[in-house]
Amino acid sequence: MSRKLLERLQQEFGTAILRTADQHGDAVIWVAPKDATVVLRHLRDREQCELLLDVAGVDYPERAKRFEVNYLLRSLARAHRVRVKIDVAEGEAVESATPLWRCADWHEREVFDLLGVPFRGHPDLRRILCHHEFEGHALRKDYPIEQGQPCVSTEKLFGDHEIEQASRRSEGVAAAGDESGLPSDLLTVNIGPSHPATHGALRVEVLLDGETVVRARSEIGYLHRCFEKEAEDHTWHEVMPYTDRLNYCSALLNNAIWAHSVEKLLGVQITPRCRAIRVIVSELARLTDHLVCLAANLVDIGALTNYWYLYNVREGIYQIFDKLCGSRLTTNYARIGGMSHDLYPGFAEETLFHLGRLDEAIRDVTGLVARNRIFLDRTVGVGAISREEALSWGYTGPCLRATGLAYDVRRFAPYFGYEEYDFDIPVGEHGDTYDRIMVRFEEMKQSARIIRQALRKLPEGPVNIDDPRVILPPKESVYGSIEGMMNQFKLIYEGIQVPAGEAYGFGEGGNGELGFFCVSNGTGRPWRVKVRPPCFPIFSSYSRLIEGGMIPDAIAILGSLNIIAGELDR
Repeated sequence: MSRKLLERLQQEFGTAILRTADQHGDAVIWVAPKDATVVLRHLRDREQCELLLDVAGVDYPERAKRFEVNYLLRSLARAHRVRVKIDVAEGEAVESATPLWRCADWHEREVFDLLGVPFRGHPDLRRILCHHEFEGHALRKDYPIEQGQPCVSTEKLFGDHEIEQASRRSEGVAAAGDESGLPSDLLTVNIGPSHPATHGALRVEVLLDGETVVRARSEIGYLHRCFEKEAEDHTWHEVMPYTDRLNYCSALLNNAIWAHSVEKLLGVQITPRCRAIRVIVSELARLTDHLVCLAANLVDIGALTNYWYLYNVREGIYQIFDKLCGSRLTTNYARIGGMSHDLYPGFAEETLFHLGRLDEAIRDVTGLVARNRIFLDRTVGVGAISREEALSWGYTGPCLRATGLAYDVRRFAPYFGYEEYDFDIPVGEHGDTYDRIMVRFEEMKQSARIIRQALRKLPEGPVNIDDPRVILPPKESVYGSIEGMMNQFKLIYEGIQVPAGEAYGFGEGGNGELGFFCVSNGTGRPWRVKVRPPCFPIFSSYSRLIEGGMIPDAIAILGSLNIIAGELDR
């Protein structure tokens, strides 16, 4: 399929397509900066690449054109996966893709912030992960990893001229709807970063007319832990614990998808038992993610009792994680080429018991809220977004499915054998807070359904592949032979030697598509790892969702989006 697409593009654009490649099922094309906008527009309009997943920058200091900018595109209708590459010299600008996809705003700001690549025509080109006083660009290869930079002042997200313009618009509205015609003064209020309703280190500056949000602008980066810079300084398997700290509500999902991404580069196939175990623990992690999201969201709108029904089930699943992994939150369970160890005796029985408790909790909570007048008033029609607009903002996962689009990576591009399981993809209709909540309730039922199937047909056999280049040798070999000892020594100190190349590995995370764009130079450490966090593009739309609503609506909407700061700003 990608070969036919590449042939069509070559015919359409001729020499404007500098070169092409098929990399692990992704159609990859190189274009010059001057031709990028035309090619990207063609891909969106003619090839139906309606989803811009990410924009990934890579630094190659030895090249004449030092930087490479990758636009990762997806066609849901035609199942295309396309990567457009643009080589850019120091100081050379790329035309912004913000007129084509709304989510390009934050994605391009990230490349500008961390690598210094400018985007011509971008509406708001400023830092996003590093603070406004930061000097230099943190993901350049010549930036020292140990060099921190303190921030001593708060950045105003709205300039005085913007507040004045918003006030004029608000005065016009007031004059049209108010007989007195008196202008309304706008009040600037910060929601977060230290506030329980923001569910993490997020800051939203809003301009209020009474309790109505006239304008809003979001800021992130308060939790930025330099995941991608740290990945370049560690071996491939040492990155695994760092993935726990992305979406810490579903760490097992992060582990499995990271391992899957590196395995894609290595070209290895995991064992049947490992595939089934990854499905089971991934779906358990999805359950804990949805349980946290729904419990917190319901508390935010005043439905406290439901919190305990849901959190009690979460606690039971965390007890399983504790016995399985030795920890509850940050699990570090997957391994490249397998798992750290097999399931413990009695795992299946305990899991089925807690799935039964989950069924009861879902019935109890939906019975309390599904027709509750207060709940309906707080959620129906609140923060609604259309399917087309959600795609432009880069939505995936439950937030996209709430608009009525049944897009799920487990069906679109199956991995770990998901094509062998019978499950439905729940969808909403209006893309509002109500639909986002209810879709997650239904998804929990489907996750439980998948887990029960996987436990019934769990294959026997090893959990790790038999490949000394990837998997640590058994301890008896390490202690009993020089070959085993040296094998372990080299894997620990030098790391897995991943062949030179690049691949985008992805899976269905708790909030949507979680992806890792990995570049290897053939050594034991990644040259570049770009995380595609599901809630990064989703949160970029938050200002648009809350403008025109009231402060209580903003809190209900934020909870339904399920923004996890750990994966948001990494």
